[in-house]
Amino acid sequence: MSLNNTQIDSIMQEYDRRQMDRHRLIEKRKKEIYEVLPEYRELENKIASESIKAGLASLTGGSSADTESLKETIEELKRKKGLLLTGAGYSINYLNPPYICPDCKDTGYIGTEMCHCFKQAKLDSTYLQSNAKLLLKEENFDNISHEYHTGEELTHFIEAEKASRNLVTNFEFEHGNILFKGTAGTGKSYLSNCIANALIQKGYAVIYFSAVSLFEKISSYKFGKEKYSNDNPMQDIYTCDLLVIDDLGSELTNQFVCQELFTIVNERHLRNKSTVISTNLDYSEISQRYTERTFSRIYSYYDVYDLSGNDIRVYKKRIEQRK
Repeated sequence: MSLNNTQIDSIMQEYDRRQMDRHRLIEKRKKEIYEVLPEYRELENKIASESIKAGLASLTGGSSADTESLKETIEELKRKKGLLLTGAGYSINYLNPPYICPDCKDTGYIGTEMCHCFKQAKLDSTYLQSNAKLLLKEENFDNISHEYHTGEELTHFIEAEKASRNLVTNFEFEHGNILFKGTAGTGKSYLSNCIANALIQKGYAVIYFSAVSLFEKISSYKFGKEKYSNDNPMQDIYTCDLLVIDDLGSELTNQFVCQELFTIVNERHLRNKSTVISTNLDYSEISQRYTERTFSRIYSYYDVYDLSGNDIRVYKKRIEQRK
């Protein structure tokens, strides 16, 4: 997968923005601390002075005892800084806010190697539409609510949620696939997005497609304007850590689509790569639309969870209209 200059520039600008935002936050907090705790700046100045002495001693071959004494002095001053912060009610890391990606410190690289977050940014830039990015951020395990499910529907949803969480928890050790099937608006896509979001946060390569966009992408590569391009999306589709296919059955199904779905399911199984599929189709419809052999592969390779019931989106809208 290669990116054009515009896509690369966009990714690098995002990393620059992250670093700049963090720098500005640190400077803002420093200004606050210096005003509230003037002693803190004094300690920083002392640490800087002692560090210079330690550096000079090392360069001029000073005695090891002197060097060690300077190091101890510096550590004691740092300890006092920490006590000063916490004593005033601040976090010990108040002036060292977390990075979005602590592994590469928001640079995109670990040494000369591309960080997992940069690899995911490349996948997102190529395959993920902006509305899907927003959904992946909003729809996560922390925001799951059970208030719109009742009775047997709630039981089935909790089972599917547990399976989703287990897939994420055991992802490093187990190759798992899930098929969420059932009626519209029952949480199938939501759980798919929860899994995708959680694994992206863990540093895995995730590709999300609606069924329509997936087969359009493949068709464009094999028969359309991308035919003569050097980009081969099939390699990414077959080998990414997690592939999400949302709303299977919404695409125009034909022989080409049937063959490609079979190949994707089979190739990813052979490579021990996980796939999550959501669909409104039932077993018989899957079998009829995508052939018996595709249905057989899915039935054999996937854990299936049925989420049927009332459309949550419609129910929530009705509640909002009554307010």
